Amino acid sequence: MSKKGNYLKSPDLLPISHGERNISPFGFSVIWIGMAIVLAAFAIGGAGIQTLPLGWVIVATIIGSVAIGIFMTIIGDIGVEHGLSFPVYMRAPFGTIGTHIPSLVRGVAASCWFGINTYFGATAINGILNLLYGYDNWFLCFLLFAVVQLVNTALGIKAIERFADLAAPIIIIISCWMYVSLSDKAMAEGRDIWVWVESPVTGGAAFTAFMVVVMANMGFWATLAADMPSLSRYFKAPKNERNWFRRNKAQIAGSVITMPIVNTFMVIIGAVSYVAVLNYDPIVGLQQAASGFILGILLLMIVLAQWSTNTSANVIPAATIFSNIGGPRVPYWIGVVLAGVVGIISQPWSLFGIIIPALLVIGGILSAIVGILFTDYYVLRKRRVNVQELYEEDGQFRGMNGINMAGMIAWVIGGVASYYFPSYSFIVGFVVGAIIYYVLAKHWWFVKYKQAEIEDPSDEKYLGITVGRDWIVEEGLDPVVVPEATNPINT
Repeated sequence: MSKKGNYLKSPDLLPISHGERNISPFGFSVIWIGMAIVLAAFAIGGAGIQTLPLGWVIVATIIGSVAIGIFMTIIGDIGVEHGLSFPVYMRAPFGTIGTHIPSLVRGVAASCWFGINTYFGATAINGILNLLYGYDNWFLCFLLFAVVQLVNTALGIKAIERFADLAAPIIIIISCWMYVSLSDKAMAEGRDIWVWVESPVTGGAAFTAFMVVVMANMGFWATLAADMPSLSRYFKAPKNERNWFRRNKAQIAGSVITMPIVNTFMVIIGAVSYVAVLNYDPIVGLQQAASGFILGILLLMIVLAQWSTNTSANVIPAATIFSNIGGPRVPYWIGVVLAGVVGIISQPWSLFGIIIPALLVIGGILSAIVGILFTDYYVLRKRRVNVQELYEEDGQFRGMNGINMAGMIAWVIGGVASYYFPSYSFIVGFVVGAIIYYVLAKHWWFVKYKQAEIEDPSDEKYLGITVGRDWIVEEGLDPVVVPEATNPINT
C-alpha cells in the first residue's frame, strides 16, 4: 500500500490511457520533419564532405539513420504498450532512486541542446529583423524565443503537434530552396557538389571515415532512442493487437521512414553548404548565398526548424525527467521552466564550439542505457511489466535503498567502454551495457530482489494495450483492465 503523498505518483508521470493518445502515424511523421532539422545534421554533412564524396556521405547517413530509427522504435514500445514515460520505466532497471542519475544526464543534455537551438534560432530572428528594420539585439531575441517555445511546450503535446502541422510544409519548401541556393553558390565557385572533396581519403581510411559518419548519426540520436517512451506513450495504437509491427506503426512511420529521409536531406544541405562557402553553419552559408527577401525567408526556416526540434526532442524529455526527480511538487510545467533555465545558463553561444563532440560522447554513454532498457524490457521481462509497483516506494523496484546496482554497474561499464571507442560509441555502449546488465540482473540482482512478472510471466497480469488494458495508478488500487468504451483520465 502506498503512502499519502507518494512522490512517485506525480500526476504528469502516471500512465497514459488509450483514450488520451492523440498522435497518429501521420502526426508523428510531421513532428519528425521538425525534429530532424537540427544543426548537428548540418555539421555531420560538413565534416563528412571533407573526406568523402557526397554520395558516400549520403549512403552512410541513410544506414546510420535507419539503424537508430529501429532502436528508437524498439525502445518506444514501452510507451506504446504501457503508456509509461522514460524516467518512470527507468525505475525498473535502475531503481526508484537510481533512475534519477542517468535520467538527469539525459535531461541536462536535452536542456543544453534546447539552449543551442534557441541561440541559432535567435540569430536567425535577429538577422530577419536586421533586414527589415535595421534592428540588432540577438540576446533579446534569444530570451523572447526561449519563452515562446517554453509556453508552446507547456500547453501540452497537442499544441506541439498543431505547431508541427503548420511548420512542417514550410520547412520542407524552404529546405529545398536552401539546397538550390547553396548548390548554385557552389557551382559559381567552381565546385561540383557531387565530386568535390576537400581532403579525399582511400583504402582503410575511407572506411573509417564512412563509419564515422554512420556512428555520428547514431550517436547524436542515441539520447532520443533512450527516452522515446516519453513521446511514444501519446501515439495512437489499437487495443488487443498482438502484432508488434501493427501496434507500432506510428513509430515505424516516423522513426524508420520519415526521420531518415529528412535527416539525410539535412546532412546533404550541410555538405553542400561546406562545398559552397567552406562552412557548414547554415546561417553563414545563407548570408553568402542569398540576400534581401530570399535571405529573410530562408532564415525563417532556421527559426521554425529550431522551434519544432526543441519542443519535441528537447524540452518534453527534459521536463518529464525533472518532474520525475522533483515529484508532485514539480509538475510538468515547472519541469518545462527548469529545462529552459538550464538551457539559458549553459551559455550556448559559448558552448557551441565544443558541444558537438561533447554531446556525441554523451550519446555514446547513453547508448548503454538503450542496451540496458532492451535487455530489461525484452529479454528479461519479455515486455511484461508490473506497472503498479513502479509507483510504490517500497515495492519490488526499490532494490537496495532505491537503487538497482545491476543497472548502475552495467551503465558505468558500458559508458566507459563507449568513451574509449568514440567512432563506434553507440554500438559499443549498447552491446556492453546490454550484456553486463543481463548477467548481473539475471544471475544476481533479480535472484535477490524477485520480480513478479519474471517469476510469473502472465500476459493478462502484466501486458498493457496488447490485452486491452489501461493501467490505472491510484491510491490503494490494483491494476485493472478498462473496457474498450471507457475513456479514463488519470488523476
